[in-house]
Amino acid sequence: MNILLANDDGIFAPGLRALRQELQKLGKVTVVAPMQEQSGVGHSISILDPLVVRMEDDADGSPIGWAVEGSPADCVKLAVYELLEQPPDLIVSGINAGANTGINVLYSGTVAAAIEGSFFGITSIAVSLELAEHFDFPRAARTAVDVIEKIVSNRPAKGCLFNVNLPSHVRGEHKGIKVVPMGMGRYGEGFEKRKDPRGRTYYWMTYKPPYNLDGPETDVTELTNSYITVTPLKFDLTRHEDLEGLASWDWRLKRDEP
Repeated sequence: MNILLANDDGIFAPGLRALRQELQKLGKVTVVAPMQEQSGVGHSISILDPLVVRMEDDADGSPIGWAVEGSPADCVKLAVYELLEQPPDLIVSGINAGANTGINVLYSGTVAAAIEGSFFGITSIAVSLELAEHFDFPRAARTAVDVIEKIVSNRPAKGCLFNVNLPSHVRGEHKGIKVVPMGMGRYGEGFEKRKDPRGRTYYWMTYKPPYNLDGPETDVTELTNSYITVTPLKFDLTRHEDLEGLASWDWRLKRDEP
């Protein structure tokens, strides 16, 4: 199996390094990742700037993969169109340093790389690890590959998209895997107001992990409860149930009326 590995934390990120090592048990892994961290860029792509690409080596001189001066979505798009001899069988993005649950999925460069892969009709999986003071990426990578192998063994339809979140090791052993929807409520975000040395006001985004959330089970609640969460995603934003009703409205503009 040919696997394309991308991320949004950059080609030298420890999460990518750990996942690359474990994914090699499943097949041939090619890395195409951003040169610099691209957290929170969502599904942005580079239109006005050229995409500079170069092969990066590890400390022992062995090649890591292609580094792209662009976004995660750029990396996947460029890999499929130009850098790979043939499209991969599987695209994996991660491991991200910090969970991508709830509405944060919409901001995530990690998830965007997987979405871009699904555009090509390739099974794509985003993997993230819950925020902690210290990340145990090797342990998370072993767990992630077990989950990825389970997904692949069930032969999902081409282009299926999955978002996987792993609980931090500080919670101890995970309780299992839950397939849950994406949470839609806001949580844990805010801004801290500060003054710089010149007296100018600025704001720094803050984040607090969610605790004791009420309501139905979602990726947010179950990750907090120490479960690995798997969420099938789609990128069609159309409200199909409203199409017929909207089409029945009188859409004649005033200037078009007799």
